[in-house]
Amino acid sequence: MKPTVFITRKLPDERVEPLREKFNIRMWDSEDEAVPVDLLKKEAAEVDALWTMLTDTINSEMMDNAPNLKIIANMAVGFNNIDVQAAKEKGIIVTNTPDVLTETTADLAFALLLSTARKMTSSEKELRGGGWHSWTPMGFTGMDVNGTTLGIIGMGRIGEAVARRAKGFNMRVIYHNRNRKENAEVRADFVANLDDLLHEADHVLILAPLTEETEGMIGERELSLMKKTATLISASRGGIVDEVALYEALKNGTIWGAGLDVYKTEPVHVRHPLLTLPNVTAVPHIGSATVQTRHAMMKLNAQAIIDVLEDREPANRVG
Repeated sequence: MKPTVFITRKLPDERVEPLREKFNIRMWDSEDEAVPVDLLKKEAAEVDALWTMLTDTINSEMMDNAPNLKIIANMAVGFNNIDVQAAKEKGIIVTNTPDVLTETTADLAFALLLSTARKMTSSEKELRGGGWHSWTPMGFTGMDVNGTTLGIIGMGRIGEAVARRAKGFNMRVIYHNRNRKENAEVRADFVANLDDLLHEADHVLILAPLTEETEGMIGERELSLMKKTATLISASRGGIVDEVALYEALKNGTIWGAGLDVYKTEPVHVRHPLLTLPNVTAVPHIGSATVQTRHAMMKLNAQAIIDVLEDREPANRVG
């Protein structure tokens, strides 16, 4: 009997076809809506492999009731949606999709920085709404990017890629990371104390993973350390920033603006308080969203499933 794979979103046929040749494939029939939790539990209990999205929570209880499950292939770099320790204890392999989305996500992070600093979202809204009546000396004025200081929190592959882009804008780059990354210091200076980075940077970019240590690490106190002219760009996981504190800081002028690609709870409701502020540039978690990159991520997931179900060690194993 062929092994069975459950895919938690509807994916392009060309990415699924290599699996169909070898395995029984079950796939949730929606591209836009997450698979219902009850159905995910039912499928997990019966299949040999799960191909998951970052919106799917795979916890220890679900794995307890999945006696045949051998691999969870997660279509993301992050894997905080999966209890990796529980998977390890149960002998279930977890894989992710690093590297292939590095440059694409760095492009988005830097674009979000530029858009926020130069008020592109709010000024476009004024233009489309008929609010632009005349050129004015201080109309739609933003903050410089060229020649300023960029502070990166979380200096992984994406952070290093952003630092390369920043050098093209003549920026001074500083970074804070759990461990010093000396190979990154060709373009960036290490700052051991996060408070110092927040105080010095004109633009703060969050690229750290969401862990117990980083959850809520940017709150009211941290925001108060930033310059009143500073921007905060969040492009890794939303739970790192206290959104209530960020709303107050933006509303009260504690900081100048924010660019957000990620949020504590996704998708974000249209009435989310941060979306009401003119000094917020917000996009719907599109860091890796190019056709080429998403297909590359799918290809990695498919190959990992094939490798594990054919008793080979997969690339990109995280647990």
